[in-house]
Amino acid sequence: MKVLANDGVSQSGIDALEKAGFEVITTKVAQEQLINYINEHEITVILVRSATKVRKDIIDACPSLKVIGRGGVGMDNIDVAYAREKGLHVINTPAASSASVAELVFAHLYGGVRFLHDANRNMPLEGDSKFKELKKAYGSGVELRGKTLGVIGFGRIGQEAAKIAIGVGMNVVACDPFVEKASIGIDFFDGQRLDFEINTVSFDEVLGQADFITLHVPAQKEYVIGKEQFDKMKDGVGIVNAARGGVIDEVALVQALDTGKVAFAGLDVFEKEPTPEVQLLMQPKLSLTPHIGAATGEAQDRIGEELATQIISILKTENV
Repeated sequence: MKVLANDGVSQSGIDALEKAGFEVITTKVAQEQLINYINEHEITVILVRSATKVRKDIIDACPSLKVIGRGGVGMDNIDVAYAREKGLHVINTPAASSASVAELVFAHLYGGVRFLHDANRNMPLEGDSKFKELKKAYGSGVELRGKTLGVIGFGRIGQEAAKIAIGVGMNVVACDPFVEKASIGIDFFDGQRLDFEINTVSFDEVLGQADFITLHVPAQKEYVIGKEQFDKMKDGVGIVNAARGGVIDEVALVQALDTGKVAFAGLDVFEKEPTPEVQLLMQPKLSLTPHIGAATGEAQDRIGEELATQIISILKTENV
């Protein structure tokens, strides 16, 4: 049986699949050529991340497909319900990259409160001629310790962000319509473990109480954060979106940055990927990364191994 890892898969995942007798193909096939490629090569499993879309046209036109795998959490690039109606297995790896995304959130937060994203632009250009001026410009940083982190969406990734926040010494407030409370367990290097129970509050309470906000919600039809929500936040709030493009109104965000309502923001995802709006790219109060939340070696190994385990379990069981 053949597995097409169209958006790539870790070597550990490849090794596990090949050991189980699968042929793994890592050729990158263009979206418009996928149907022909899958049929010509009799692909049984297609693995994707966020780039490749598996819609009804592929599902209907490719009878050899039995499994669609998404390396990561969100499956908005797959017609999941339709695929399952047609008898295909649709799998993902919701927990594998949670820690990596949460760490990126804090990379943006730490960079934002100490102006690292802007200092790293200007020091190479003017560090030798305007050192004192830059020192003064970046000399009003703040600490995360003692501040309140608002977590919008309190699933796996939101809870991982809460773990880091607690370790930093932050207060955590969270909202999620599907989570009433969560037990946050933190494991330490010496084997000790501490558990913290966090009860979720209303969306408006998070907006009003948080010094910094991080979003961990799936793709939405409407903005989660727009002008109305920015108006409810504290002046000088910091906000990070490493969830999905389109959950923040980017026009309203730029306006809030311009007025100082939002002190800084970190974006790993954008409404118009892979061509973000130039107003975002040129905004000095924005810390920007190109959708790399899950892009760590450790996360990719976990994703590949977890996909391999599920594929082997599904297809080997069916062929018994």
